[in-house]
Amino acid sequence: MAAPALLLLFSGKRKSGKDFLTDTVRSRSGGLGVENCAILRLSAPIKEQFAKEHGLDLEQLLGSSGYKERYRAEMIRWGEEKRAHDPGYFCRLIVKDVTVPVWLISDARRLTDVEWFRTHFAAVTQTVRVKASQETRRQRGWTFTLGVDDAESECGLDEGVHWDWILSNDGDPQELDRQLQPLLDFIRNQIAQ
Repeated sequence: MAAPALLLLFSGKRKSGKDFLTDTVRSRSGGLGVENCAILRLSAPIKEQFAKEHGLDLEQLLGSSGYKERYRAEMIRWGEEKRAHDPGYFCRLIVKDVTVPVWLISDARRLTDVEWFRTHFAAVTQTVRVKASQETRRQRGWTFTLGVDDAESECGLDEGVHWDWILSNDGDPQELDRQLQPLLDFIRNQIAQ
């Protein structure tokens, strides 16, 4: 496992815009691009293995459809069982073959995720919390689901983490640009070194 030059660990509630922001950061960081920056999703190996073991359609689980929502609670329970035996299991899976210098982890959800990356890549890890109001999240299709939105996968990082960066993503492009600029400058400076 090669070490990154920079690792940004994103976290936030469902429909807060984590994927949108990781895509934005990669595209606007000035020359990063796909050849220098990987967006890694902890949910991808979870969904892949869950689909295999349960005979489900992986492509639909990876999307944002109702199909994924139908299996979300069961998938969370299954993932928790895997983590109970090995807290770094999914973290190791997503980074094992990555060779680019910048890693954007788009979906940290548990304290064990943050601890694993900070333990293995402490010098280069930055944490980013993405926030959006419940109203904004509802406009993006979120509805509270018992057993999902009150589970560790959604609430595990609500406390106990010092966030290096906090981004409010409530739909105001100018405000988001204002917040993103210092992070983008930081990334450019880190890569230039």
